[in-house]
Amino acid sequence: MLAAMAKIIGLTGGIGSGKSSVAALLAQLGATVIDADAIVHELQAPGAPLLREIAEAFGPSVLDASGALDREALAAIVFRAADQRSRLNAIVHPRVGAELARRAAKALEAGADLVVLDVPLLFEGRGGTAARTGMDTTLVVYAAEPIQIERTVARDGCTRDEAVRRIRAQLPMEEKKRLADYVIDNSGTREETEAQVRVFFDAIMSAPGAGGP
Repeated sequence: MLAAMAKIIGLTGGIGSGKSSVAALLAQLGATVIDADAIVHELQAPGAPLLREIAEAFGPSVLDASGALDREALAAIVFRAADQRSRLNAIVHPRVGAELARRAAKALEAGADLVVLDVPLLFEGRGGTAARTGMDTTLVVYAAEPIQIERTVARDGCTRDEAVRRIRAQLPMEEKKRLADYVIDNSGTREETEAQVRVFFDAIMSAPGAGGP
């Protein structure tokens, strides 16, 4: 059930599920979208305290010759070992959660009716991310695993085995569906997805406290 006073929406999905496409559609409809991945990139910029902490935790091999984060090198470490992934999440999630909360509050103060927090690891990082942001409703973008694999290989140019490894390093999509308040199935056509996004948006905007009556 959608929250009656929904103003801040937590948007998530799996690798290759099409979450970014849904975020773009919501932005076109008037939502203010705050991208956790973009925040991560900012916080991991060369010379930033977070990047230094990551390098101390995982070694200098995760930095390239210019001192910037070598994302492929880091991914090769964390997607192959759950304990390393947990270690990285413990470093990154609290900082990203705090910044998401700050930007969401700023957007609401500026008069935004609907703020969408686009967080890939929303449920995986529940303690560090979602708990800090006062989300009213969560939305998951779903796609069946074969579709996720196909899209990930096409987008990232990785092997099928690597795509499967990355996808299965995340919480299973069926579990995300169970945890979410609302699900958009992005396994079909773009038109079908757009129709679901419109239904979701209209429901949120008609709820008291979210720009509705």
